[in-house]
Amino acid sequence: MTELAPLETRTLGSGIRSRFARGINGLDIHVLEAGFETKGRPLVLLHGFPELAYSWRKIMLPLAAAGFHVVAPDQRGYGRTTGWDADYDGDLASFRLLNAVRDAAGLVAAFGYREAALVAGHDFGASVAAWCALVRPDMFCSLALMSAPFAGPPALPFDTMDNPAPRNEPATDIHQELAKLARPRKHYQWYYSTRPANADMHHCPQGVHAFLRGYFHYKSADWLDNKPHPLKSWTASELAQMPTYYIMDLDKNMAQTAAAEMPTAARIAACRWLSEDELAVYSAEYRRNGFQGGLQWYRRGTGGIDSAELQLFSGRTIDVPSIYIAGKSDWGTYQRPGNFERMQQSACSRMLGCHLIDGAGHWVQQEQPERVSRLLIDFLQRQ
Repeated sequence: MTELAPLETRTLGSGIRSRFARGINGLDIHVLEAGFETKGRPLVLLHGFPELAYSWRKIMLPLAAAGFHVVAPDQRGYGRTTGWDADYDGDLASFRLLNAVRDAAGLVAAFGYREAALVAGHDFGASVAAWCALVRPDMFCSLALMSAPFAGPPALPFDTMDNPAPRNEPATDIHQELAKLARPRKHYQWYYSTRPANADMHHCPQGVHAFLRGYFHYKSADWLDNKPHPLKSWTASELAQMPTYYIMDLDKNMAQTAAAEMPTAARIAACRWLSEDELAVYSAEYRRNGFQGGLQWYRRGTGGIDSAELQLFSGRTIDVPSIYIAGKSDWGTYQRPGNFERMQQSACSRMLGCHLIDGAGHWVQQEQPERVSRLLIDFLQRQ
């Protein structure tokens, strides 16, 4: 990949700078940074899909004003970070969760710190943040999960010596069951794992900018039909209650799905949390890179690339102080039935609060930045 310049945009705001941390776990990591004038009390903020370090811009300065050194990287596969493999047939193993923890740990060390006061993650970044706190609690001293609950490490087969698992009982194929519904459907994570998914979005008829506008709108509180609730089970009929950005129509790709919910020009002009100039930062990065870097994370999960090594931590809990924050209109809290409850009951032993915020959907730190900033500052000051 060609070496890139720091991010320059008038939408970033004074007090946030863009630069690179070179040679970290094979990457040159692009970071946004605030509160750098006085070193100390670092916070690491990890974004999700299809986002960037830029998605934290609205809360970085409030956190810095509270006395923290705030660092937000473009994660492996995204933005101006280079050194990752964008080939569908390339090195998928580099996107393992423990390798992402290595990226984050290397970033903390590169800034000259032995520990970070907080690691926060949004969307799939919440999975990376959770594993940071689980495997290196000495380095990542507290945890904020946003929009994606963490249910704990995968379990090892248990008590099978005298009670072997039944054989020859075919497991229910959730994908076949979704496809058999009266309105045939498919799961977005398995769609994202297919070879055509990147081109579907990168070269879509409406263009990357319009695609992202529709996608961000559809998953926000601005789409008024986002009314999430707990699901009873991992079954086709239950999953099909979710909107089509999660449980897609079988014959539609994601660009077509987003286009069907494209907001009007008037609604775009009225969008206070994501202006056209702000969206242009995202669309410029994704036009250059495409989406495959982010999609590799989904392929890692659906392909079980790192399931065996993660089982090494079976039964281990996250024991640092933790908090969960999401929009009240965010289906992400419930998309894996039972995970929200397991996070509170068993996965996180020091969960100090779960906050579902009015007026926010999936993009909580952008839709309601003042509320998110206040919750994080209060959480940090309690420790």
